[in-house]
Amino acid sequence: MSSTASGKNGTWRNWGGNVAARPAREVTPASVEELSAAIRRAAEDGLKVKAVGSGHSFTSIAATDGVLIRPQLLTGIRDIDRDTMTVTVEAGTPLKRLSMALAREGLSLTNMGDIMEQTVSGATSTGTHGTGRDSGSIAAQIKGLELVTADGSVLTCSEKENPEVFAAARIGLGALGVVTAITLAVEPVFLLTAREEPMPFDRVLAEFDELWAENEHFEFYWFPHTGSTNTKRNNRSAGPEKPVPQLQGWIEDEFLSNGVFQVAQWVGRAVPATIPAIARISSKALSSRTYTDIPYKVFTSPRRVRFVEMEYAVPRAAVVETLRELKAVIDRSGLRVSFPVEVRTAPADDITLSTASGRDSAYIAVHMVKGTPYQRYFTAAERIFTAHEGRPHWGKVHTRDAEYFAQVYPRFGEFTALRDRLDPDRRFQNDYVRRVLGA
Repeated sequence: MSSTASGKNGTWRNWGGNVAARPAREVTPASVEELSAAIRRAAEDGLKVKAVGSGHSFTSIAATDGVLIRPQLLTGIRDIDRDTMTVTVEAGTPLKRLSMALAREGLSLTNMGDIMEQTVSGATSTGTHGTGRDSGSIAAQIKGLELVTADGSVLTCSEKENPEVFAAARIGLGALGVVTAITLAVEPVFLLTAREEPMPFDRVLAEFDELWAENEHFEFYWFPHTGSTNTKRNNRSAGPEKPVPQLQGWIEDEFLSNGVFQVAQWVGRAVPATIPAIARISSKALSSRTYTDIPYKVFTSPRRVRFVEMEYAVPRAAVVETLRELKAVIDRSGLRVSFPVEVRTAPADDITLSTASGRDSAYIAVHMVKGTPYQRYFTAAERIFTAHEGRPHWGKVHTRDAEYFAQVYPRFGEFTALRDRLDPDRRFQNDYVRRVLGA
């Protein structure tokens, strides 16, 4: 993926194109021992250390002017244990490669996000999630992990071994050390039936509780400037498999969702006044469809239109009110928003800095196409989200700091105390980590 490629003169850029960094040096370790040595050498040279995944974060969480650790040699499956139904995977493995390898073994993750370009450790360290009534983020499926800490030592963590590190490091923001391997719960591969259908915005809000309760995985996209949404319900199915036919899939996923959508974004960027009309056409172009396939083919889809994103988790009970406020602000403000708003859910989990930590959550994501000014829209949205004690996704645009997080995360102090213990010299700090966790 181009996001992992450095630009000219050793400049690293993220996928969204909104973050750049110039590390002093780059290291691509081929083993945990080489990684430990690189961290110890960085300490001798007084350099900070950051591991980078596929650059899918929109924040500068992976940016560094010190040592940039690239994980592409730390990939592949270490072990599949069919007794415990777990798979241990090297941290740099892309989710796509993991999903395909598991499928060949007749296995699957329980839940996934909607893209799979990220590395396993990049996705889990930032709290990447899909939508689920009973199943949580990818990090919530972790059963064990291996972490190289600031002094170069290797810690293995699970509920039984170093449990306090395990509680935090599953979503560690890269602040506790470099994750080198992750053990994930898996299950025998199953089929999901996806039902996609347009539904009026007002009806989705009125029936949100039922739609959430009646489906294992419910999500919807709302098109600003319209009263339209596209809903998606994924539920387990006894089969038979009935994938989207190839040509139809290309037309719907590549041509409409990526190709035509990209052109619409270009037009909207050039002439913002056309955006409401384009939104009305886009929302009507979607038709209902139902298909049945293995999980990763249903959960994920390609995203070729580059964008910048902000996403907040609010208490699930507050989602309808929050969306009503967001719609009112967009309608009132004269903002022109060409990208749909995505809404998903997750059950409460027990991970210290998980956006769903200790509370059932709903996620609201706002996007702007790459290269368009997003500050006004995101600022207006963020004001609404924070009024509901929202917690921003660690890998997406937000302006919050440690003082705010100490208020919305009851266990925030637990995480920072662990960081003081594991990284007293702040080897893994950068500007972003300093802002969100404090110096």
